[in-house]
Amino acid sequence: MKKLSILLAVVFALTLVGCNKQKAEVAAPAEEKPMEVVKTSVVMVTDVGGVNDQSFNQSAWEGLQKAQKDLDINVSYKESKQNADYMPNMESVLDDGNDLIWGIGFMMADAILEAAQNNPDQYYAIIDNAYEDTPSNLVGVVFEAEQASYLVGYIAGRMTQTGKVGFIGGIKFFLIEEFEYGFKAGVKQAGADIEVFTQYAESFTDAAKGKSIANSMYQQGADIIFHAAGGVGNGLIEAAKEQGKWAIGVDRDQNDLAPDNVLTSAMKRVDNGIYNLSKELAEGNFPGGTTVAYGLAEGGVGIAPTSSKHVPADILAEVEMLEKKIIAGEFVVPNTADTLAAYKVVDLK
Repeated sequence: MKKLSILLAVVFALTLVGCNKQKAEVAAPAEEKPMEVVKTSVVMVTDVGGVNDQSFNQSAWEGLQKAQKDLDINVSYKESKQNADYMPNMESVLDDGNDLIWGIGFMMADAILEAAQNNPDQYYAIIDNAYEDTPSNLVGVVFEAEQASYLVGYIAGRMTQTGKVGFIGGIKFFLIEEFEYGFKAGVKQAGADIEVFTQYAESFTDAAKGKSIANSMYQQGADIIFHAAGGVGNGLIEAAKEQGKWAIGVDRDQNDLAPDNVLTSAMKRVDNGIYNLSKELAEGNFPGGTTVAYGLAEGGVGIAPTSSKHVPADILAEVEMLEKKIIAGEFVVPNTADTLAAYKVVDLK
């Protein structure tokens, strides 16, 4: 009996020790661990031109690369080879866990909208499209491309030696027509009698067709041709090199493609739009449910910095004067057939 009492006392004591140990473990402060730093991840889904189109998609990718360098964010892209790739690509990059998914180009408008509606907790943005009713997790980014087109149109009109210039569009759509009418208004500002040849390739990738159209325009007497056609424009630039004529680039400064033949470029700073919105996201200020517009005043469009290589200083001074008048709201650059028809030449004095 005495042994049993002693045994029970020992068990009771051990039980108390065990209970006290358990309480001590619960009460002890948790070990501090370094805070995990999670980088913002941004991905873009290209249009059919691909990331190396020397134009629209490439400018977008350059904007993301700058964001990666300046903001220390993760960036990537997914290329679309055809329209049917848009939705599968959207689903693929969604599965990768990106914070922001970009759609590059108006042709992706339906795919981006559907993806945003189906995934309300995911952020999306699109270049070159605005919606009547934008979901709160989606932002549209648009550019007043007619303004830059107007300025290069004026340069073309002032520098043509034949009185004939050309415009090559990609797929005929109001966003590309804005380039056309802005360009024609600029040409009209330079000289009412200048003829403008116009043709659409109905493609943004067929460089061979772009070259064929350009050669035809050059044979008809055009000495300067402007394109708003993505990869199709590469064919124009090749033709300009072979024919010893002028080409005008688009979206980014394309002088590097033919330093002696690219007169200037109508820059649509897709890179700035991509960079700025990615920066806002990284800072926690994503402007969902809105459309952001970039024009001359916002630094979103303009002529290429290499323009001074081939454009005389006096013409560039006139271009600067026109640019200031546009920014000041003294006149609105035409972007439709009706507004072009109504355009009155601006007094540069």
